[in-house]
Amino acid sequence: MNTSPEISAFYEEEFRDTIATVDANGKRIWLHPKKPKGSFHNKRIIATVIFLVIFITTPFIKIKGQPLLMINIFERKFVIFGQPFFPQDFVLFGIGMITFFVFIILFTVVYGRFWCGWACPQTVFLEMIFRKIEYWIEGDARQQHKLDSGQWTSEKIRKKTLKHFIYIVFSLIIAHFTMAYIIGIEETINIVAVSPAEHWSGFVGIIVFTALFYFVFTRLREQVCIAICPYGRLQGVLMGRNTMAIMYDFIRGEPKGKLTRNPEKTDNQAKQGDCIDCALCVQVCPTGIDIRNGTQLECVNCTACIDACDEVMIKIDKPKGLIKYASQESIENRVPFKMSVRAYAYSVVLVLLVAVEAFLLINRSMVETTIMRVPGQMYQEQPNGIISNLYNVQFINKTSEAIVLTLKVADNKGIIRIQGGKINVPMQGRADAVFFLDIPKNQIVNIKTLLKIEVYNGTTLVETVKTNFLGPAE
Repeated sequence: MNTSPEISAFYEEEFRDTIATVDANGKRIWLHPKKPKGSFHNKRIIATVIFLVIFITTPFIKIKGQPLLMINIFERKFVIFGQPFFPQDFVLFGIGMITFFVFIILFTVVYGRFWCGWACPQTVFLEMIFRKIEYWIEGDARQQHKLDSGQWTSEKIRKKTLKHFIYIVFSLIIAHFTMAYIIGIEETINIVAVSPAEHWSGFVGIIVFTALFYFVFTRLREQVCIAICPYGRLQGVLMGRNTMAIMYDFIRGEPKGKLTRNPEKTDNQAKQGDCIDCALCVQVCPTGIDIRNGTQLECVNCTACIDACDEVMIKIDKPKGLIKYASQESIENRVPFKMSVRAYAYSVVLVLLVAVEAFLLINRSMVETTIMRVPGQMYQEQPNGIISNLYNVQFINKTSEAIVLTLKVADNKGIIRIQGGKINVPMQGRADAVFFLDIPKNQIVNIKTLLKIEVYNGTTLVETVKTNFLGPAE
């Protein structure tokens, strides 16, 4: 580490060792962050609008009759970009999840908690919707604190009732769209359109989600980011000296000192850093931290402190950027931000995983066939010199239309006898059947013969399945 006087002095200071939302007795401290404003906040408003448009419209978007995204954990059915995935696609889905997590790791190693401040639903809904409602009804931080600590007057009852009523409405709206991502928009609309008595499970699901969201955004709030979110817990492991995060430029800002116009203190003021210790960066922080204490786990990269500090710098005629997006390495060594070796290594792993996932997706069969000999059944010898085996077969149709399948033994090594000769499989459904496989006795040379069963959709070969055939040895 660079041991210049400025850096040594910064690291030798005594920083806090407690979180801002808990007092010395372990009781909750309710935060009332000052209303943010500035260029970064305006960009976050744009990002919020984009997020909400995506969040609201995605359940309505269809690809070949399938939703763009549906995560139905109850029926173990997943649809991603219009492609349905079933339990039989576990390997494909698993590799996709691993790829997603590696991407998260890579993104965090390079950009820290950028996701948390700009696109995480928890932050977007809390800071850009629920707190906005709070500012609108109860006023800024001082007014909110005064209202909360004051007596229950008619004005306080009116404001609190109105606020929580709107909170419940928004929680109900979010709950409906969340259900749409799980069971589909059509089923969600059906639940809303009928009496709760006709769809108790759906009605209870919406009520539970509404209560959960209401509790999270009214009671838990920043505690989700500070103590509950597993992604937030990973920051201490993933972030390093080269990770880009919101940083206080302590070399430029230290030593802190109050701004004064007293001529006698001009010399001392000349030795001060650019930070005038106004503490506005602390007052606007939604998790209550002081960014001047360095990178902290609770920081969600919301940029509120950047806007507050830049506004002060403009007023005192100093350059903006005392608090900014940077890495610890770039701050200490005054060098531009650059990716670390670890980030490049993660990138290589990510590219390999994406390549494997793409290969599996391209070669993914839209029909899953499972063929097994009926348990406990030996071969049957027919009077005409034919040996028969009895099989169970199951078909999974992953397409968005019903299909008719037929079976055939590869290389004409046998004849399949199945009732009707064809199997109707509904869209995204399954069908079961039983069939006999006949082979002339004189063609059997081993007790166990490996065969390939071809599955056809019309004249198109969709899958080839291997199975064993039992018969008498010559």
